[in-house]
Formats: sequence, C-alpha cells, structure tokens
Amino acid sequence: MVIRHVGVWSVARLYGALSAAMGVLIGACFALIGLAGGAAGMTAADASPGSGAFAMMFGVGAIIFLPIFYGLLGLIGGAIAAALYNLFAGMFGGIQLDTEP
Repeated sequence: MVIRHVGVWSVARLYGALSAAMGVLIGACFALIGLAGGAAGMTAADASPGSGAFAMMFGVGAIIFLPIFYGLLGLIGGAIAAALYNLFAGMFGGIQLDTEP
C-alpha cells in the first residue's frame, strides 16, 4: 500500500488540534510558573503594588493565549506540510506501508 495523496484540510485540522493540545500543556506550565513568581513577588519587601498580580495574570493568560497561538500555527504548518507532501509524492512516489490482515 502506498500513500500517494493526503487531504490538506484533514491534515491541517489534525495537526492544529495536536498543536493546540501541546499549547495547553505549555500554557499550564507557564501559568504555574507565573503564579509562583507572582506569589513570590507579592511577598517581597520592596515590591511595587500590583507587580505580583501582573505576573499572576500573565501566567493565567498563557493558558488561554498559547493553545490558540499554537493551534493556529499548527493549522497553517499542517496545511503547508500536507500540500508539500502531495507535491513531492507526485514527483518521487508516496510513503510505502506494509500491513498485515
């Protein structure tokens, strides 16, 4: 069996969803770091008012912004990769898969 063509939109959607899931994980890490840094900044003796709260909001914002950002980049990157695959598979042949029944 040889894969000679892939659907550009189907690959783009799948890669966008996978990238958005990675964005959730990375956003959660940023959120935890931002919350810890904000809490540490609020307890510092020489901290200006609101500096810790800003760091906490930045951390929580990452869990919203990063999945959207990664998802859009994944969607675009997946579409480009699928279109290039179709182009090169037409020139050089597709990917050969050996399967068992």
